[in-house]
Amino acid sequence: MNIRKSILIRVYLAFGLMVFGALLVFGKLLHVQYVDGDKWQTIADSLTIKERVVEAARGNIYSNDGSLLATSVPEYTIRFDAMAIPEENSDVFQSRVDSLAARLSQFFGDKSARQYLTQLKEARAKGQRYMLLKRNVSHQDLKELKTFPLLKTFKEGRSRFSGGLIAVQENKRILPFTNLAARTIGYRNEEYRVGLEGAFGDYIEGKSGMQMMQRIAGGVWVPVSREVEIAPVDGSDIIATIDVNMQDMAQRALEKQLIQSNADNGCVILMEVETGEIRAIANFTKDTDGVYREKFNYAIAQGADPGSTFKLASYLAALDDGYVDTTTVIDIGNGTYKVPSHTIRDSHAPKKSRVSVQEAFEESSNVAVTKMIHTHYGNNPGKFINKLHSWGLNKPLGLQIPGEGDPWVKTPESRSWSKLSLIQMAYGYEMKLTPLQTLTLYNAVANDGKMIAPLFVKEIRNLGNTVERFEARVINKQIASEEAIDKMQGMMRSVMTNGTGKRLRSPLYNAAGKTGTAQMADGSRGYGARRYQSSFAGYFPAEKPKYSMIVVIRNPRNGYYGGSVAGPVFKELADMVYANDLSLHAKFETRKVNSKGDKTPHTLVGSKEASAKVYAWMGLQVNDWAALTRPVKDSAQRSTNAFTETQFTEGVVPSVLGMGLMDAIYAMENAGFKTSVKGKGRVVSQSLLAGQKLTAGSKVLLELN
Repeated sequence: MNIRKSILIRVYLAFGLMVFGALLVFGKLLHVQYVDGDKWQTIADSLTIKERVVEAARGNIYSNDGSLLATSVPEYTIRFDAMAIPEENSDVFQSRVDSLAARLSQFFGDKSARQYLTQLKEARAKGQRYMLLKRNVSHQDLKELKTFPLLKTFKEGRSRFSGGLIAVQENKRILPFTNLAARTIGYRNEEYRVGLEGAFGDYIEGKSGMQMMQRIAGGVWVPVSREVEIAPVDGSDIIATIDVNMQDMAQRALEKQLIQSNADNGCVILMEVETGEIRAIANFTKDTDGVYREKFNYAIAQGADPGSTFKLASYLAALDDGYVDTTTVIDIGNGTYKVPSHTIRDSHAPKKSRVSVQEAFEESSNVAVTKMIHTHYGNNPGKFINKLHSWGLNKPLGLQIPGEGDPWVKTPESRSWSKLSLIQMAYGYEMKLTPLQTLTLYNAVANDGKMIAPLFVKEIRNLGNTVERFEARVINKQIASEEAIDKMQGMMRSVMTNGTGKRLRSPLYNAAGKTGTAQMADGSRGYGARRYQSSFAGYFPAEKPKYSMIVVIRNPRNGYYGGSVAGPVFKELADMVYANDLSLHAKFETRKVNSKGDKTPHTLVGSKEASAKVYAWMGLQVNDWAALTRPVKDSAQRSTNAFTETQFTEGVVPSVLGMGLMDAIYAMENAGFKTSVKGKGRVVSQSLLAGQKLTAGSKVLLELN
């Protein structure tokens, strides 16, 4: 055999062995894939492990008064490990599964005990280790479930068995006050960041933990261990500036007026003057079903022509530049002012043709303000615009929450600038400001010229410790001279005493403000549709302002003047805040009290002991207890005592005539009678005769008037 032939034989042999080996490998692959595929897939699944993110509990949001505005509560998905008890102890499982089925049926009420029993036994037969029992289970319910048979750890003889309960925690965000300031509280998801939740999400969310998960047969992932490998770190708490009581007052007052005026939408903002802290902010939109709901934050996002509330800026600029004084006279003629291609008109015919600057501001004269601005700034409109810009009206406020609308104050360099622009701007047109941006200017006047940015969050805390504290950011230390600010404050007070806001005046305190009525453009139809925005902005108390406020109501159909549409919301909210904020009143110790008891306030019939405590706390001396209540008669026409004792005999009907509802129910319930009520006020009649002995639990109707 020659060398060439020997080499070829060896090559062919080697190649043949390689082909044969390849065929063996290919055959084995086919066998694994199609013959033993299910077996190896199960093994692969059981060996597959991954990390699962364990969500941290989001931090709480608290109001300024400590009330809980938003919080996270744990919810659990409950699963059952049907193989927690080994197969060799199946008798233990069988002896307890009936009890578990009965308890689950009774507890959840969604299936019969037989259905649960069938489901549990099938899970055991199939070797399921992650059987779903219930979703969205509360923490309190979870504690109860941990006491159920087979779910809890237990001993049987000398053997100890682990419970089959598997609880996977998820956190659910809730608002305890439901829709109270809901838009300001906001939310955060992958697409949007809204309100406090969106702006401070990095603080609130905390740090997620990690748990190892194992994939078992059927593609179901189960925890490797019942404990998490890396524990989550809960988020920090946010202390908001919102006051729950003031917020509730604001929403009720706004909604009531929106319904009465049949408007499209509206908003109200209440701000603390010195600190810039927002105490209340409410927004309502008329939904398709006619119900007003909080769907959009108009207060911070809706830019529009402010209308007559902007006249404050025009007058303040002229006062600060020394062009006019409050006594400067302006000739308004018959209430019309002709300018190129346009005529400016006052909403009402003037009482006289020549008015002072203060009188013009009181009556919100369009003619007066346009004449004043056109006369003094017509040849140099940039000076007027620069004044507005120096106050920061052309820049966003830089709020702590997202969504602020960009302001727009036209300049002579603007492409749309015309001969009418300066005149229109004088009374609040050809510009865009949000309600909050307008309020910030008014707040600066109330704050003696110091303009500060509104504040929504005052503090961030973690585990009770302050992480970061926020204080008012100064936008402009002094927007105008002290003299100009003082004159502007006086003019705003006079609006409430002599001008368009005099119907809103309170006998208890003085307020300062300005009405506003602006015609809204309606797309291509322009101003022809006669849609209006009614507003009122101001502050109170006028002498030492603590709160500033703006109300804006858009497209009201029952009236449209700011004083009659937006003004009532301002007055109602200001009245309620004044009544509830004791710091606005003189200190109680400095008030004159009736220490001699000559004129003691009357009271309803009730407990003498309780009334005595109230009078003592008020510093009032009582000389004649019997004279403190109105004379009343019971059903037998017998005179009743002014006060009753707090002890009652069970089964004997007490007399509750003349009492208030709480005292009356207390007396009847303590005597053993079930009470129903009709009317309100004080009790004027009772269906059961006083002094009767009746079976405890008898029903009695109380009528109040």
